[in-house]
Amino acid sequence: MNRTDCASVAEKIRMQYTKAEKTELDTLRELDARVKRPANVFAYVFGSIAAIVMGSGMSLVMTDIGTTIGLQSAMLPGVIVGLVGMTLALLNYPIYCGILKGRKKKYGEKILALSERILNK
Repeated sequence: MNRTDCASVAEKIRMQYTKAEKTELDTLRELDARVKRPANVFAYVFGSIAAIVMGSGMSLVMTDIGTTIGLQSAMLPGVIVGLVGMTLALLNYPIYCGILKGRKKKYGEKILALSERILNK
């Protein structure tokens, strides 16, 4: 490694241990994350639950799990559980959009004011 490469590596390592001062851009990123994170977390968790419910219904219909748990005919309960899961999965996006819209309404003025201040520097 030549001297320039060593200096570059040393500078990168040094930057990890120095305390960076917080800028307005960092604050803008934090506000943006505060808007999007709750909606994203909800969508992932709710969507995963919906997929599990739908998969459970499919498993009841397509395998012999129904007879194992004591159901004579698992077709009707499996279809109902699958449709419930599918309905939940279809409702996930509109709920996500509603949460995101509410968060944008709550933090929109702060984000616009801060971004305007950053852009006009």
